[in-house]
Amino acid sequence: MSDVKRIATRDSYGNALVEIGKEHEELVVLDADLAGSTKTGMFQKVFPERHINCGIAEANMTGVAAGLAASGKVPFMSSFAMFATARNFEQIRNSIGYPHLNVKIGASHAGISVGEDGATHQCLEDIALMRQIPGMVVLNPADDVEARAAVKAAFEYVGPVYIRFGRLAVPVINDEESYKFEIGKGVVLKEGTDVTIFATGLEVCEAMQAAEMLEKDGINAEVVNIHTIKPIDKELVIASATKTGKVVTVEEHFTIGGLGSAVCEVLSENAPTKVLRIGVDDKFGESGPALELIHKYELDAEGIYKKVKAFVK
Repeated sequence: MSDVKRIATRDSYGNALVEIGKEHEELVVLDADLAGSTKTGMFQKVFPERHINCGIAEANMTGVAAGLAASGKVPFMSSFAMFATARNFEQIRNSIGYPHLNVKIGASHAGISVGEDGATHQCLEDIALMRQIPGMVVLNPADDVEARAAVKAAFEYVGPVYIRFGRLAVPVINDEESYKFEIGKGVVLKEGTDVTIFATGLEVCEAMQAAEMLEKDGINAEVVNIHTIKPIDKELVIASATKTGKVVTVEEHFTIGGLGSAVCEVLSENAPTKVLRIGVDDKFGESGPALELIHKYELDAEGIYKKVKAFVK
């Protein structure tokens, strides 16, 4: 896929904020001294009076965002996923989740694709943490088109939203003219009969490539993009699992607490199905080039292909 356009979803975030800001003066963007990396700097250049650098103080930034939301503004607060969620969990829980305030959390640099920054910055538990907060919507877009649409949908939704963005430039797989984003609705990218692959984030493209490889081996895989982890599309999960009889989940996240857990929760209660969870298995990441790490942790198309093939056979 060397000829496919690649864009980091953190860039999509910055671009979307600028576009929304042109039409909505109530949008305010906060950052924890990382505007260049989270790409909220794009918004800052156009609307400096509506961009607040809170410094390296995510907990304080959460309080500021809560106050702005209570005053009728629509704040998007941004930092690296590790700092936005793990360092800041109590403040998000009590200052945003408990009063159910209209705050959006744009978290960049999630997953092992952060690369050379290493295990301390490679947040693999953010989805698990945010899923636990009552009323919190959790979004994990797959590409530029979907990420920009997710930011717009988050702005229009009244209530707290967590959106996960990546550092690594990823292939643009969706067509902007025909693509429609709806919170809580998965997207079937490929119909199949032998196994369902539920994927999220950058793993969606890898899952599609793996499905092509499986097709050559006579395995017809259904690929479903789950961009909304919470609320998850229960009807689609149940329908696809019932149809194929086998399920695989793929995520750039710990296998505990993320997409795999969400899917298993739905199926165990409604349609018990054999499930293989592909992700990072109870271990920290490490420093290294992003693509090499994705390959080492078997989260690329090749790794997914091998695991699904063994699972189905």
